[in-house]
Amino acid sequence: MIRISLLIIFSFILGSVPFGVIIAKVKGINLKKAGSGNIGATNVLRVMGKGSAALTLLGDMLKGAAAVAIGSYLSVGPAYEGAMGISAILGHNFSLFLRFKGGKGVATSIGVLLIYSPKVAILTLMIWLFVALMTKYSSLGAIMSFGLLPVNVYLFDYSKAKLSVAAVIALLILSRHIGNIERLIKGVERKIGERS
Repeated sequence: MIRISLLIIFSFILGSVPFGVIIAKVKGINLKKAGSGNIGATNVLRVMGKGSAALTLLGDMLKGAAAVAIGSYLSVGPAYEGAMGISAILGHNFSLFLRFKGGKGVATSIGVLLIYSPKVAILTLMIWLFVALMTKYSSLGAIMSFGLLPVNVYLFDYSKAKLSVAAVIALLILSRHIGNIERLIKGVERKIGERS
């Protein structure tokens, strides 16, 4: 259990690395004070454009994927692999390096799923892309795709551990999007690429 605890702590630290903030800082921008103030790829796209957003997206996905991959390599089992993935997402959402503030965890969650449940990850990504492209709302894509995550795990990659992990990830994503849901209802949510 000591090893598992250390791996979960390591995953949180890994997830805490704020790639969007780092990329913005290199360009002389304080991402927390630009655009929506969020540290994720959507805000980076809004503030700095496609190249920086792609790098942020990749970095945030990789840290989630790496946490689960390490657990898989060390054969900790599906439940603990999932716990390491969730810890990485929590690290992104409540970063050690940003005084326990952070992003919404969408890209990091996709990264976790790519290793933890690849088929469901692709399906989740497809739903997100479809909804985001059709509506121009990245937040709505995240809400819809992760809202369906437990259902998709149940249908396409069921195990008790994976379903439990999927439910926790879905709750984390939805809880971080409460403000977006309120703005969507009011019709004031920013669309993809829309400047502040």
